[in-house]
Amino acid sequence: MINRESLGQHWPIRPLGDVCEFLDNLRRPVTESDRIAGPYPYYGANGQQGRINGYIFDEPLVLLAEDGGYFGDSSRSIAYRIDGKTWVNNHAHVLRPKDGTDIGYLCRVLEHYDVTPFVTGTTRGKLTKAGASAIPIPWPPLNEQRRIALILDSADALRHKRQTAIQKLDLLTRSIFAEIEKSGSLEFRSISDLISSRYLLLHKDGNHGSQYPRADDFDDEGVAFLSVKAIGSDGEVITPHVDYLKEKKAKTLKIGWIEDGDVLLAHNASVGRVGIYRGQFGKALIGTSLTCFRPNTSKLLTSFLAASLSSSRFQLELQKNMSQTTRNQVPITAQKRLAIPVAPLAIQNRFAARVKTIDELRGRIKTGELLFRDLTASLQSKAFQGEI
Repeated sequence: MINRESLGQHWPIRPLGDVCEFLDNLRRPVTESDRIAGPYPYYGANGQQGRINGYIFDEPLVLLAEDGGYFGDSSRSIAYRIDGKTWVNNHAHVLRPKDGTDIGYLCRVLEHYDVTPFVTGTTRGKLTKAGASAIPIPWPPLNEQRRIALILDSADALRHKRQTAIQKLDLLTRSIFAEIEKSGSLEFRSISDLISSRYLLLHKDGNHGSQYPRADDFDDEGVAFLSVKAIGSDGEVITPHVDYLKEKKAKTLKIGWIEDGDVLLAHNASVGRVGIYRGQFGKALIGTSLTCFRPNTSKLLTSFLAASLSSSRFQLELQKNMSQTTRNQVPITAQKRLAIPVAPLAIQNRFAARVKTIDELRGRIKTGELLFRDLTASLQSKAFQGEI
């Protein structure tokens, strides 16, 4: 991430309010229940949130998160570009570059800026218009801005190609599982039945009520504590999003402990997200937003269980169950009634062997993607210091 201290003195420094115009007075929020679907994108703090039947803006603009943004998270962007007929709610600042400011450059400066010194509020950080206007921006000549933006755009395009390759590998795993479904080799059994027949050795979430950890129970180190935010869309644990519980508090907890090979299902918030805990933190704990499925690997393999929970049929059952409640969740008791696909162990072994090959390839691509992300961040830092 960049900040004022990292900008150097090569280029003049201008406050954001001097290089762009805020169009915040034009934006209008519309609740999801009142939103009428239409052809125009509806934007918020972190990107498009749906479509709507009208538009407010019709020009190239930069949106900067006002509240609800990923402030302080170097892996997530807080600014992005929009163009054409669009609608923006009140959770994103709307920025129109002034003369002498390139829109691509403006977005690149802001997307990974550490704005935490300008954010107010404790429970839900807010980047007010006054705070945003004061953000210091390096301001080279227009041609140099365009050159920097082009270099960073090219680097980002290469990184996106690696991400696309990883997504295609995820689709390949799903297609292999779909082949097994089509073969008629699957048997659909309730989670309750799998528990009683010892296919599952554990089906449990984290500690509720008075045992749930409070804010002051956490620290910068201790026992890894995973919530739904720590499970990536690719099923891997996102280390920067793992919290740490103080050892003293962790020792008081009897449930919620997870082990290497456990499969985690998000049953609250991002319902349906599936991940595998690979033991990278040793013994760890989960919160109430995750369910731990511990397979008996003599009957049910970890990779096959994860694929079963990720299958379209089970995910549809989750969504149906969730629609019967007033909250975005599928609690433990409701899960037990749901059925997941199970196959004979020989078929599971063949599936696991193929998935292992895919996972190894994904790991190599992901390692390269992470290295490339670091290089891109370094390139970005040097660009705004006038070193490229």
